Amino acid sequence: MTWDQMQELLWPATAETFQMVGVATVATILLGLPLGLLLVLTDKGGALQNLPVNRVIGAVVNIGRSLPFIILMVALQTFTKSLVGTTIGWQAAAVPLTIGAIPFFARLVETSVREVDGGLLEAVHAMGGGTWTAIRKVLLPESLPALVSSATTTVIALIGFSAMAGTVGGGGLGTLAVNYGYQRFETTFMWVIVAELVVIVMIIQLISDFIVRRLADRGSFGGTTRLLRSRRTEITEEEEELALPH
Repeated sequence: MTWDQMQELLWPATAETFQMVGVATVATILLGLPLGLLLVLTDKGGALQNLPVNRVIGAVVNIGRSLPFIILMVALQTFTKSLVGTTIGWQAAAVPLTIGAIPFFARLVETSVREVDGGLLEAVHAMGGGTWTAIRKVLLPESLPALVSSATTTVIALIGFSAMAGTVGGGGLGTLAVNYGYQRFETTFMWVIVAELVVIVMIIQLISDFIVRRLADRGSFGGTTRLLRSRRTEITEEEEELALPH
């Protein structure tokens, strides 16, 4: 197979992979982020403490993470067909990709959010802020670099899963590798596909590292945290003054 022939096949397959991973990534973040926040907020000591709900959510997430992706694709064929009208192609593969990635990303979100200083949340509550204020002003801004890293890890995992989906007609570079690299013994073409996937992953990781460094350099994300810390210090000083004998 010549390089020109490879290019004619690579570009459409690459576009399908980007579409598949892109749709799955957006859906995963939209659904996995609130799920991860709920795991933190409903846990013991959380703003929405509800241990039964927390245990149920945790069990669902653990079950979702334990299912191998190939089995998940097969098990969800009926649901996938009812949702997108087909069980082959990148549109069909995006459905199990999303469902498999949501619990994975939710756990990463939970880990990232738990690293936020609890004292900042206390300051928000002392100022009369509610749960939504704490999420919007503290939890999300303070954990943003870690959340970006978590999203990057999820995207890279989705790229790997998308290649795996090619074994069952999921489209993209995975299907190309199976059809030509395996079934037609085009070993050189298969290694070209592998090299392309490696380059894609490296570029995504480099972009993510750059964004995380910029976010970390910004420090307190627009001054919100500085304001909270300042306010917390004022409250502490007032409490100390009240405690002094007069």
